Amino acid sequence: MPVPPPVPLTLAAAQPPCTPGDVEANVAVHARTIRAARSRMVLFPELSLSGYELGAENIEPADPRLTPLVDACAESGAVALAGAPVDSHIAMLRVDADGVTVAYRKMNLGDAEAERFQPGKEPAVITVDGRRFGLAICKDTGVPQHLADTAALGIDAYLAGVCDDDPAVVEERAHRAATAHGVWVAFASFAGRAGGGYDPAAGHSSIRTPDGLVVAQAGPEPGALARAALL
Repeated sequence: MPVPPPVPLTLAAAQPPCTPGDVEANVAVHARTIRAARSRMVLFPELSLSGYELGAENIEPADPRLTPLVDACAESGAVALAGAPVDSHIAMLRVDADGVTVAYRKMNLGDAEAERFQPGKEPAVITVDGRRFGLAICKDTGVPQHLADTAALGIDAYLAGVCDDDPAVVEERAHRAATAHGVWVAFASFAGRAGGGYDPAAGHSSIRTPDGLVVAQAGPEPGALARAALL
């Protein structure tokens, strides 16, 4: 029998207002964003739960401060991907109704980041509703080998949480990621004050088709998001 086409999956790339160093405040904003996004998946920027503060304390998946995120995902049926410092890594956390797990650890660190964090060892893919999502964090997106190695795992989309102050860099990397391997691409970029001297960060979070067409894009302001259905 022919295999039916996949049901469209709605994805949001969010750029929430950030209070650098205040995990509880950022969790509260993330929870509100998840509920408001009306999406199956919600992608957040690099280190979104702590702000881009390289000296921030580690946040472990079992941290009770993350419970509001689990509750928000349970109520909305969402899977959220949030950024946090975890066990001496810059990590992407997967949050859903079942709890919090580490989905990916950033492999390509900036010079200042390498003084505080360890690089992740391998690319990562998560599966949601039968679709395979390759994961990346900021500088990873500027390393073609990272995209190639992630795409080689067999992916439908490439999702990245980023923190940059140059919208042109975010735009170029997102377009290249989509067209290089013919996959959907979503970048969630911090906007406004992000910590670590990023004030303002680039914003302009976006979702692109496999041929690089922008189907949803936020502006430069904190609190905006890009939302689209992946067909």
